[in-house]
Amino acid sequence: MISRENKQKVIADMQTAKNDNGSPVVQVGILTARITELTGHLKVNKKDHAARRGLLQMVGRRKKLLRYISEKDTNTYLKTIEKLGLRR
Repeated sequence: MISRENKQKVIADMQTAKNDNGSPVVQVGILTARITELTGHLKVNKKDHAARRGLLQMVGRRKKLLRYISEKDTNTYLKTIEKLGLRR
């Protein structure tokens, strides 16, 4: 589980306005942080299939949000994946 401080840091880094807490860009940033943390957990605990299923669900949700961002604004999409270090 992502810590509160880490989540606030991700929100502050990804937000576009002062009160921007739930925009798709912020949601993608939070999901990326959770995916990174869960990937480390699964490297140690290879038989944790419930966590693996949750990881796949998060990856799917992030993919849908990124597709939505790319349809709405291509420049924002490119900046987001560059900032998070994601592949296209």
